[in-house]
This record gives sequence, structure tokens and C-alpha cells, in this order.
Amino acid sequence: MYRVLDFSLALIGLLCLWPLMLIVYIVGMLDTGSPIFVQQRVGQHQRPFKLIKFRTMAVTTESVATHLASRHAVTRLGRFLRKTKLDELPQLINVLRGEMSLVGPRPCLFNQHELIATREQRGVFQVLPGITGLAQINAIDMSTPEKLAEWDQRMISSMSIRNYFLYLLCTAVGGGAGDRIR
Repeated sequence: MYRVLDFSLALIGLLCLWPLMLIVYIVGMLDTGSPIFVQQRVGQHQRPFKLIKFRTMAVTTESVATHLASRHAVTRLGRFLRKTKLDELPQLINVLRGEMSLVGPRPCLFNQHELIATREQRGVFQVLPGITGLAQINAIDMSTPEKLAEWDQRMISSMSIRNYFLYLLCTAVGGGAGDRIR
């Protein structure tokens, strides 16, 4: 059921938002010269997949979790994209491919060992990672691995069609601040 919703909504989103995505791409070319960011992340059953986003940090920024990156690495355009969550739009492609869901635990990096271990203990990797979820709308980010895994587990165990749409709606109207940057 969720896969049908994911696919349908992602396809509609891409069809409706492609002009906006094209504008962000062009402005991103002027900002960093490389507007698309692709990074290997931990997917369902801990399988790797390539997450697609609009670039919000300088091209030379080290590949670390957002909360470990320097605030100075974020570009002016990047700050705007993060605030509006427009940097997440290319992940609709990941959703179409079946690598992600619209709603699920945010995918982490393979070097986030504490978070991976905690999520493994709590069964979080049994589901597809998502663009948004309960932790994100409550401003819980990857800087608190135990708390994040706890909220991910809570979301998974209470997932319903109502909650699925609630998390999407809360995200669309600005719920959550995103991952903090030091």
C-alpha cells in the first residue's frame, strides 16, 4: 500500500515540480558549478544506495553527517534550499526507484557506526529510509543517535495511512528544522 502511495506521489511531485527543480539546478550551477549531490547511504536491510539531493555545501566539503559539517561550508543558496527543504526534491527519484519512501527514517552514512548499531538493535533497517518522518518533524537529527533511533522505531511501530499523510503535511508546512550544523 505505501509503495503505491510513494510511487504515485513521487511521480506527481516530479511532474509538477520539474520546472522548479530546473530553476534550482540552473541557480546551483552558478552557485557551486555542481548542483547535484550524490552520496552513498544506508538503505533498507543496510544495503547501500546512492541518495540524490541538491548540493547545499561547497563541493570540497568532507562527506560527513550534516551535524559534523562546518556551518561555513553551507552556501547562500544552500541555506535557502535547506530552510525551504527544496534540497530534498531530487530524492523523489530515489522514491520512484524503490530505494526510499516518502516517509521513513532518514538514511544515514555508513560511517555513522553508533547510529547504525542502535538502529539495527531497534529494527529500523527493516523498512525503507524516507525523505521525512516523525523524528524530522520533531527536529530530532542524527546528532543524537539513540534518541533518533528511538523515534524512528516509534514511527515504524505506529505507522498508518493517517500518520503517513500527517508526516508529509507537517513537513510541507515547515515542521522540523532539519539537521543542525555546527
